[in-house]
Amino acid sequence: MTSVTHDDHLEAARIATAAGELLLAIREEMSARGADSKEMKDEGDQRSHDFIMEELRRVRPDDAILSEEGKDGVERLSSDRTWIVDPVDGTREFSEPPRTDWAVHVAMVVDGKPVVGAVALPGLGLTLSTADPVAMPETGQTPPRMIVSRSRPPKAALAVAEQLGAELVEMGSAGAKAMSVVRGESEMYAHSGGQYEWDSCAPVAVALAAGLHCSRIDGSQLTYNHEDPYLPDLLICRPEHAAAALEALASVAEEG
Repeated sequence: MTSVTHDDHLEAARIATAAGELLLAIREEMSARGADSKEMKDEGDQRSHDFIMEELRRVRPDDAILSEEGKDGVERLSSDRTWIVDPVDGTREFSEPPRTDWAVHVAMVVDGKPVVGAVALPGLGLTLSTADPVAMPETGQTPPRMIVSRSRPPKAALAVAEQLGAELVEMGSAGAKAMSVVRGESEMYAHSGGQYEWDSCAPVAVALAAGLHCSRIDGSQLTYNHEDPYLPDLLICRPEHAAAALEALASVAEEG
């Protein structure tokens, strides 16, 4: 059986945090010289990717890596351990100072399961990780809060919110949304608009470690390190809302 050590969890948190600090410095520097949002996005994505790749190759040279900004390789499909990273989750929000709803994702998968994960929220000075799992609040707010995209709330989220009478709360990146549930700022996050493995792998690892329900919107398990990294939907929520949320999601699937 492939071993995972506590150091793996610590390294994920360290690298995500350091990449976030780098991104804050890049944003400050580029804002000061009047760079436009595209320049800021490109610079942030590339430099964070380069940093994370360098660090992972230094501390875990035998592991495979899948990064949103890197060239994919088939070797990861036969690797016992694969890191899945998103150097900047929410580049739009990153490029709009002083927004804080963006993240850095660093995760590691064993046999398709996200067993190590760190989500840095640099704008908030926080990193949530499997190295020190967050304790899920004992109770959530009533009515529950459903976290959604500020521009295009997906049909799945709207259906769940309607059935459960949930309050809609807008936020930017996938990582920021998922961590709002982990932190008790919302009770559920459903997405059906299309994502990739790097969008959800680290957030799901952190959410699972905190005791939250995580699944596809059809209730099946979220698995990673597939040849095609497209992973279009997910549900992250407090356990007491899972059955009702999945029921609402099933009704949407039947309609559509």
